[in-house]
Amino acid sequence: MDKQRLIPLIVATALFMENMDSTVIATSLPAIAADIGTSPLTLKLAITSYLLSLAVFIPASGWTADRFGARLVFAGAVGVFMLGSIGCALSSSVTDFVFARILQGLGGAMMTPVGRLVLLRSIDKSALVNAMAWVTVPALIGPVIGPPLGGFITTYFSWHWIFLINIPIGILGIFMALKYIDPIKSENPEPFDLYGMVLAGIGLAGIAFGLSVAGLNLLPWTVVAALIAVGSISMTLYVIHARRTGSPVLDFSMLHLATLRASIVGGFMFRLGIGALPFLLPLLMQVGFGLSPFQSGLVTFASAVGAMGMKTLAARIIRSFGFRNLMTVNAVVSSLFLAACALFTAATPLLLIMIILVVGGFFRSLQFTAINTVAYAEVEPAQMSRATTLVSVNQQLAISAGVAVGAFSVETTMWLHGASDLSATMFAPAFLVVAVISAASAWFFWQMPDDAGHEISGRKAVEISSRKGAATAAVKAATEGTQDARDQRLG
Repeated sequence: MDKQRLIPLIVATALFMENMDSTVIATSLPAIAADIGTSPLTLKLAITSYLLSLAVFIPASGWTADRFGARLVFAGAVGVFMLGSIGCALSSSVTDFVFARILQGLGGAMMTPVGRLVLLRSIDKSALVNAMAWVTVPALIGPVIGPPLGGFITTYFSWHWIFLINIPIGILGIFMALKYIDPIKSENPEPFDLYGMVLAGIGLAGIAFGLSVAGLNLLPWTVVAALIAVGSISMTLYVIHARRTGSPVLDFSMLHLATLRASIVGGFMFRLGIGALPFLLPLLMQVGFGLSPFQSGLVTFASAVGAMGMKTLAARIIRSFGFRNLMTVNAVVSSLFLAACALFTAATPLLLIMIILVVGGFFRSLQFTAINTVAYAEVEPAQMSRATTLVSVNQQLAISAGVAVGAFSVETTMWLHGASDLSATMFAPAFLVVAVISAASAWFFWQMPDDAGHEISGRKAVEISSRKGAATAAVKAATEGTQDARDQRLG
């Protein structure tokens, strides 16, 4: 198989394992809790230890990859994640489960950003859109097939197999990574910013954990507010520290790059809205419509079908319209399909629901591919590790914030209606709120230059608008010549 296709599949396999594992557990919580002698509520708090571990260790991923090599760190991260999975399967108490999930979080924190770094250092920029499309699909498929798969395994086999199925996938991933990924690492790795790592770790852990439990009634509001406050203070101290060091673990100075800034800020808002969907939709189906977890999972699986249909068309669509135009319009279109979920009632035909989810999944997957790809359009090779770390942290916070906003919206609606029991009518405002937030991301994508990411998309450079000034004839001719050559190579 072509290297341009093989490496994305290797990375995608590991990311699929991580994304599916995070969602498959939710369906099996009661069975796991009963088996190890605790309550689902207590076990849910234990599972959030995974989020804490992710938040703490992600900032160190870029430096680790530069120091020891992206291939070795990626393969090692898959191995650590497998060990954590084995630990989860063998757990006989909450304490065992917590430590195993922390170990999984350490592996996941390295797998995601380092896997993306492997991709960026191994794939030519002209083929990056297609490669990123393959990597984006697992992030969308995992959350939708996780619930039905978890329900099926728990019902007909044992919850232990939820974790043990990671082992053959992980072994295959390690073998393929060591065999086909080149051993690329930085010639002059920067010194490790330990103080910044501590500040960023505390800050991200406090914010991500606080947001992930906000609105879920797992902890008192005072504790949740304290977690978010401590995290925010620590991140503020980190920002002050980062301005004074030459090698920060999270380099916010890279936000001066227009495409990376749009991907970070606009991408955060888009993901915040879309990130609430895997949380709200299963609840609506199960609590509101009375479907079983397995039935609910089969309905929401429709989103994965749309995501899969996108991957072969993404490069052509982006090349035809350009990143800026596509991302601006598609952010609104994707948000409209998200808002359409507010119209679902118990009387809505399941076929219509699935059609909306399939089409919506297509546009959401296209947007994710564009966001993840354009982020690196202006990033120099030496800065790739910093960029991937920044993007990964942003994604983690956006997903946590999405769940928090969705849960808070549902609770607020219940309070306004004086309702004590959750019903289907309580979900509509939440879908509308997160849809509006996602749609607002279009403004940030529109702020990108007219020719944003043209080297990646293969689209010819357009005349730069007057706000950037006229390019010289020599530069313009050279640019167009380069693009013509690239177009011929891509065609």
